[in-house]
Amino acid sequence: MTTDFKQLNLHPDLVQRVATLGYETPTSVQEKVIPMMLEGKDIIAQSETGSGKTAAFALPILQNLIYNAGLGTVQALVLTPTRELAIQVANAISNYGKELPIVVMPVYGGQHYGTSKRRLREGVDVIVGTPGRLQDLMRQNILDLGGVHTVVLDEADEMLSMGFVEDIENILRETPKERQTTLFSATMPKPIRRLADRYMHDIQTVTIEGKQLTVDTVDQRYYLVNERDKLAALTRLFEMEDVTSALIFTRTKAASGHLANELIQRGYLAEALNGDLAQDARMRVMDRFRSGQIQVLVATDVAARGLDIDDISHVFNFDLPNDPEAYVHRIGRTGRAGKEGIAISLVTPGENGRLSRIEHYTRQKVSEAKVPSESDIYQKREDALVGMLRVWLERDRAKREMEIVEEMVAEGQDPVKIAAAALKMARVEEKQRPIEQVNEVQFDRPKSRYERKQNSSRRKGGRDSYRKRSGSDRGARSNGSPASSGRKGGRSDAQEEGMVRLSISQGRVNGISPGEVVGKIASRANIPGSVIGKILIRDRKTLVDVPEEYVSRVLGQNGTYQFGDRTNLALERE
Repeated sequence: MTTDFKQLNLHPDLVQRVATLGYETPTSVQEKVIPMMLEGKDIIAQSETGSGKTAAFALPILQNLIYNAGLGTVQALVLTPTRELAIQVANAISNYGKELPIVVMPVYGGQHYGTSKRRLREGVDVIVGTPGRLQDLMRQNILDLGGVHTVVLDEADEMLSMGFVEDIENILRETPKERQTTLFSATMPKPIRRLADRYMHDIQTVTIEGKQLTVDTVDQRYYLVNERDKLAALTRLFEMEDVTSALIFTRTKAASGHLANELIQRGYLAEALNGDLAQDARMRVMDRFRSGQIQVLVATDVAARGLDIDDISHVFNFDLPNDPEAYVHRIGRTGRAGKEGIAISLVTPGENGRLSRIEHYTRQKVSEAKVPSESDIYQKREDALVGMLRVWLERDRAKREMEIVEEMVAEGQDPVKIAAAALKMARVEEKQRPIEQVNEVQFDRPKSRYERKQNSSRRKGGRDSYRKRSGSDRGARSNGSPASSGRKGGRSDAQEEGMVRLSISQGRVNGISPGEVVGKIASRANIPGSVIGKILIRDRKTLVDVPEEYVSRVLGQNGTYQFGDRTNLALERE
């Protein structure tokens, strides 16, 4: 039997609002979570992005506030990992409660404290925010959570990966113990389970079985190209594909800015979306993309978190992601609401293994295609020209032009030559872009036994290139390790390739711990905790390696962090 929203014990006003928005039947997570939240249960809901979880917690929150709005205190709190998601969730809750006198406020880094203070003084019922900014408001006595009766942790596993667990605990300790807590997470790692066991009571568990990870409405293709030919291949694909709006993913924010500039120089309406943008600038870029003022958005995975835009015709993986789950999130931004979408990946010869892992994870084959040749593009251009000519012939609106042709024929000109000359002029006016060279893919030849031996010897004598750290690599974060005690003479003190070393003017004697360093930097700078490199804790000084692409963000937090004895400290380049 099909369930509708009326059967979930929701207030008639909310049922009507949901119907107005075009939702007829609840999703699985909504069907299970909404009644439990209305009963006041603590819930762990394991469901993936796109399962309808925002409405699952938004509607019960709104129902509980229908008769209690306007009390002047914050009554519901939603924690999200990123400011983009905070804005998205706050807008959704406001939209569901449009007809209700309920005030919803997003809280995230980059806002003016004065604005937050004023709005809170005027009265806010629901706050949706990121852990770092929430703690800032709490420390300044701007935000009081003593009246909160509902807490939602959205994308808890993502907050864990960004090093927010300690911040979440600090926030939960400031809320009443008798509150209701609901936790949403796509995965359930042990730290999240321990957090739930510590702060939740009589937990009800809801597990929504994952559907097919990629939808059938997305045509997935990959093109095998040399690294140096990616841009040329991309511009060829832009000529051949019917691109109405495209989202292109790069590995780093520097690459996103560079690629956007290259596309702009080639005449494409493109902009970059990365962590260097201030929030107001970011919102303006998003608005231009949504309204069609720009055709192409070039972004990193971090910058695109919480990005919710319909009608994206193409997603391009300019750089293939390391994580198969990131691939799923990327291509899930096209082919929405039953519409057709196209996901294209540019794969270099050395990335075949990464592509295989993605196919294994998604249980779907990504079809290989050939980069369009010059003749393909010329043919496409000619087809477009002839197609436009046929349209004008059918319209029969070239009366004056017909008169000109008749006059020239009367002068003795050949009608066929007149038509050919006119087409030639039209093609000149097209200002066609040059077709960039794409070279034959070069596969590395197998190394000889001697070369393999030489490479092995080099690796033993020096540092490998920057790589994802294993558990043993993480040992540099332990207070008892040689690295953290500042001993010299070993590789453990060496700065990792691709990293910039920053310093903090406090160390072990001030009580600084590796976990605190990761958590504070990730929280304040809004970067994943997993990207932070080696941490060397000495007696009165701490060194931390940060990827070069994140340095400006880490140093841009007014230069101050609270570590150890809670003194405001500046992070500086070593």
